[in-house]
Amino acid sequence: MNLLDRRHWIFDMDGTLTVAIHDFDGLRARLGLPSGAPILETCEAHPDSNRLLAEIDRWEEELAEEATAAPGVRTLLDWLSGRATLGVLTRNTRSTALRTLEVAGLAEYFDPAAVLGRDQAAAKPDPAGIELLLARWGAEGSDAVMVGDYLFDLQAGRAAGTATVWIDRIGGREFHEWADIRVSNLAHLVGSP
Repeated sequence: MNLLDRRHWIFDMDGTLTVAIHDFDGLRARLGLPSGAPILETCEAHPDSNRLLAEIDRWEEELAEEATAAPGVRTLLDWLSGRATLGVLTRNTRSTALRTLEVAGLAEYFDPAAVLGRDQAAAKPDPAGIELLLARWGAEGSDAVMVGDYLFDLQAGRAAGTATVWIDRIGGREFHEWADIRVSNLAHLVGSP
């Protein structure tokens, strides 16, 4: 499979486009959630969901101010620019995603209309956000790639019929059955060290 021939690329945000700095276990403890529970889904089902989701929003907004581009991301985005349509699908809010891109110096690569958060579509692993972007672009999943560092990214891509790229920066995670390609650095996709 030559992914570089595909004309539509969708990226996760945290840990994919940016260096992962989110302490999800710490957030679960702060919110009183069980260890390992999916944060958004658990909060949405909680009787005090509005307060919990507002706390998540504040936490994400604070971390957006510390965002830095992940190693190799500019190499791939430079290569794709002018060759492919680029989008972002994150479990963050859209406003936080836009701010994260700005702080990390990556905003120039993405049309703001192609940056979707949990407030535009159901959160991954639901494929709704990918499907929405593909519909806007008049594209099929077979001509698209979903790139992410977590299982939910890969599951959403598979459900939408895209190719999937797993960014496995630390090794040891077992999502390989959901990934068409596994890399530790996005620059590797274009043959850069």
